[in-house]
Amino acid sequence: MLGRSCAGAGFDAQAWLTDAAELLGAEPEESVRQALIGLQEMVKGELAGDDIAIVLLLPSDDAPLAERALALGQWCQSFLAGFGLVAGDRALSSEAMEVLQDLAAIAQIQDSLDESEDGESDYMEVMEYLRVAPLLLFTECAKPVPPTPKPSLH
Repeated sequence: MLGRSCAGAGFDAQAWLTDAAELLGAEPEESVRQALIGLQEMVKGELAGDDIAIVLLLPSDDAPLAERALALGQWCQSFLAGFGLVAGDRALSSEAMEVLQDLAAIAQIQDSLDESEDGESDYMEVMEYLRVAPLLLFTECAKPVPPTPKPSLH
């Protein structure tokens, strides 16, 4: 979802649910639909909010490093799939292309990180990069999201 949003898919719930149904191979049940809509609202808040904070849905720090690294690679693969689904062959800046190349390289991670302090440090460095890299793509590819009007108090 984050990848397709960063590529400019917008935040229309029905379009997201249509893409999700295609990926799932069937219409999601109502509870899954509501969860997907909630997830989309979370992503919208992360990308369009004032705070620069993207939450990566990955295993906790208690999981073995190899498991977390593998999940990180899978996250990048999924991001790239979502981004490519929407962006197609759109021309991108050299900075955006570099980010996509970095994500493709990270997606190749297997279990190459050692269960050590250096491996942990490398993992955290990649995590920090992935918290900001999608913002560059969103800024370049997505139309600005109009701010949600605040209710007026009279």
